[in-house]
Amino acid sequence: MTSALPRRDVVITGIGIASSLGEGVEAHAAALAAGGPPIVETEAFKPYPVHSLKALELDKQIPKKSDQRQMEPWQRLGVYTAGLALDSAGLKDDPAAKSELQVIVAAGGGERDHAVDSAILSGLRGANEPGAFLNERLMGDLRPTLFLAQLSNLLAGNIAIVHGVTGASRTFMGEEQAGVDAIRTAHARIASGQSDVMLVGGAYNAERRDMLLLLELGGYLRHGSFAPVFERGDAPGLITGSAGAFLVLEAAERAAARGAKAYARLSHAGAARSRRAAGTVESALTKLVGGFGTIGPDSLAISAATGCADITGEEAAALAKAAPSARRIAAGDLVGHGIEAAFPVSVALAAIALSAGQAKEAVVTGAGHWRGEGAARLVQA
Repeated sequence: MTSALPRRDVVITGIGIASSLGEGVEAHAAALAAGGPPIVETEAFKPYPVHSLKALELDKQIPKKSDQRQMEPWQRLGVYTAGLALDSAGLKDDPAAKSELQVIVAAGGGERDHAVDSAILSGLRGANEPGAFLNERLMGDLRPTLFLAQLSNLLAGNIAIVHGVTGASRTFMGEEQAGVDAIRTAHARIASGQSDVMLVGGAYNAERRDMLLLLELGGYLRHGSFAPVFERGDAPGLITGSAGAFLVLEAAERAAARGAKAYARLSHAGAARSRRAAGTVESALTKLVGGFGTIGPDSLAISAATGCADITGEEAAALAKAAPSARRIAAGDLVGHGIEAAFPVSVALAAIALSAGQAKEAVVTGAGHWRGEGAARLVQA
């Protein structure tokens, strides 16, 4: 379904983004203007290409080493980009604003302890009583803090701890659709007057062998060399990327009252869940984008397409119908596919492009590798 007709304008006043291209608005604006080139690791996880995260100076946004140590990589990335977004919006040093700020996070599951997993699996082969062996090793080998670190809602908790954001928080799980619904819900709450300012986004660590295994078991990964998202007919599939993006969404009148710069106006956000029979993804996305009104000639289409067979072609067809004259960019060509973070990253890229004058309006689309479709429309502020 699409969001109800908004009663208030919603603007993006803060952008925090980090990926294989680096961090911040400027680095990603340059890549959008140039069309790349992508930075892809092809050896470390062979045969799977991966867009590895460019190293971050974590101390700039997470000053305490103790905080850094107790987080997993995806949580550090999320907390870091949330801090960038707060800086960008001018809210980092505003306790009153941070007490009002509500947070919505799109999150996946916690990361595995690979050394423990490998040792347990190796031992199981020779165990006389596999069940007893498994229980004993799980009780003895897994450190208690690992269970806490795996809680998905701890990203929101760590944002609160590190950055002093004390408003209500929500965590959505559900792969790509979690990112879509995080953006959609934040937009709807502000547009309807239920909230005035929200921090929304997600983060994904693609350099996880457990996630690569899960995606490979489903037949979703591309093997071999890099190829653009819409040109993977020879070997369809995901090329995942470590990326995080958080946005500060704000009621336009509130932003104007405090003199905040608006990167773009988020005019519409919608979601659908097709049955994934042939043609249903194209139909769902066409209907979503069609509900946003006419997409003008000086526009940009940023697609969070996966590169997986069939659905990627349907997403391309939907964009060709709904925005035939738009310049099309696949976010995955620049930063890889970030699962839960894919849609927030794509919306962030669209806002960056608009603020840099690369287009007057943008449409963002994305079809999840297994379920869920989403779309958003942004215009220059």
